[in-house]
Amino acid sequence: MSDKEGTDKLRSMIAECKRGVVFTGAGISTESGIPDFRSPGGIWTKYQPINFQDFIASEEMRRESWRRKFATSEIMDQAKPNKGHLAIAKLVQMGKVASVITQNIDGLHQLSGVPDEHVIELHGNATYASCLECGKRYEFDVIETTFSKDETLPICDQCDGIIKTATISFGQAMPVDEMQASKEETLACDLFLSIGSSLVVYPAAGFPELAKRNGSKLVIINRDPTGMDGIADLVLNTEIGETLSSVVDFD
Repeated sequence: MSDKEGTDKLRSMIAECKRGVVFTGAGISTESGIPDFRSPGGIWTKYQPINFQDFIASEEMRRESWRRKFATSEIMDQAKPNKGHLAIAKLVQMGKVASVITQNIDGLHQLSGVPDEHVIELHGNATYASCLECGKRYEFDVIETTFSKDETLPICDQCDGIIKTATISFGQAMPVDEMQASKEETLACDLFLSIGSSLVVYPAAGFPELAKRNGSKLVIINRDPTGMDGIADLVLNTEIGETLSSVVDFD
């Protein structure tokens, strides 16, 4: 199948669907200049991931976590939504996509115009911090100003709890509410679009399989082949931004 035949089929599938779900991985955000954590040059090739239990148990591990956050924040701070994000936001606006389930932590779906209530963040969000005890939200500028002076660790001013970037770390439990909401949205859809995900990180990677087993059409758009290509109704190994923007009417 040629790229044009593939995009024509995708356009038709979107037109016919009643309730779509978009599932995104790192591949969509690499087109905004954010390296895949696992790829060469990604964060995990430079730093050994800090386990959640080590973060909780050790003040030094918490300090190292904040050092890394502020040392690597510039790339994410400068990233802007790309054509892929904007096309997905348009599909939500059109009522074609009910939910965006994302493995990404960059907040670019929200910046592209997808309302918060339509975004399910499986791995949290790296654009702010929160207290692990009471959940109070904290912005990074205040934390960085204090930390940069003498590496004083942030403590919640409401309950004295530990403050952490609002992401899911290694060893930290997946968020129950978000996982349940993702399951419900997956079972309710008739078109499941997996975009920019290698589909190897479970349990999140199980949602495309669940959708397909439940009778939904499955589309995979990813630069490289995935282990689920064999069950998909359409596989496009093309650039995400170009592909999605070519099938969405922005007029």
